[in-house]
Amino acid sequence: MQPHRNGNLSEIPLQEFMLEGFEGGPQTQALLFTLFLALYVVAVLGNLTMVVLITLDARLHSPMYFFLKSLSFLDLCYSSVIAPKALVNFLSSSKVITFAGCATQFFFFSMMGTTEAFLLAVMAYDRFVAICSPLRYPISMRPSVCARLVLGSYCGGCLNSILQTSFTFSLPFCSSNHIDHFFCDVIPLLQLTCANTAVNKLVMFGICGLIIVSTTFVVLISYGYITGTILRMRSGGGRHKLFSTCGSHMTAVSLFYGTVFVMYAQPGAVGSMEQGKVVSVFYTLVIPMLNPLIYSLRNKEVKDALQRLVQKHTAI
Repeated sequence: MQPHRNGNLSEIPLQEFMLEGFEGGPQTQALLFTLFLALYVVAVLGNLTMVVLITLDARLHSPMYFFLKSLSFLDLCYSSVIAPKALVNFLSSSKVITFAGCATQFFFFSMMGTTEAFLLAVMAYDRFVAICSPLRYPISMRPSVCARLVLGSYCGGCLNSILQTSFTFSLPFCSSNHIDHFFCDVIPLLQLTCANTAVNKLVMFGICGLIIVSTTFVVLISYGYITGTILRMRSGGGRHKLFSTCGSHMTAVSLFYGTVFVMYAQPGAVGSMEQGKVVSVFYTLVIPMLNPLIYSLRNKEVKDALQRLVQKHTAI
């Protein structure tokens, strides 16, 4: 439904939005479709492989791999919230998304992103307990505790998403229904409202800043203790193994928190919406694609488990 464009802004509630996506003609859209499809397929295959591998291989049934499986499942869902609709729009002249569909996409996108921030902090805490308190580790990180930590991450993500979605979609969208993005994100949505968005922006930046700062604090403190413990070890081989394992997680943390911080925790950090779209591609598709590669290529146990699984199925 197109808004009225007379002197007074329309008060009629919108029934649908238009996702404008990226600029460019049919050739550009086809190229973007190919790029998005490649990123999405690799992300799905990589994360699905990690979930299946950790589920089937009994040697990977430990807290660290339980959290890694949870991260892979989360990344699989995270990219699936955004990519399918974007792929359809690249090949379609009508890039319509209903109001309810936009709110639903926004809710799950916000929930998955926040949950991943909490889960990465949980994974850092898990490595802290495993390395700094190995004798207490089997008790401290028993299965029931691990399940509660993952559930708590989802609850935190869901709570933030409820707040963000209710604050955003209770606004009157009456200046336009064209979203200058390839999915329903908070910043381009706030640009469409004819109401004062100062409170919404304050809440968004406040909540995002609190989540990023608190979870980053957990990660930094955990790895501060871990680094000190590793440096005191006498075995060079042990230090190398622990640095390799923790390095994978730190790489994933740096990629995720870096892009989210640039996009949401600093007002005005992204110079234009086109730059914002590129950053969004990175944390919605590139990072979910890279995480399985980061953890598998630098983890001998994962590579050995993958080799055993391949050998088992080729021998049948």
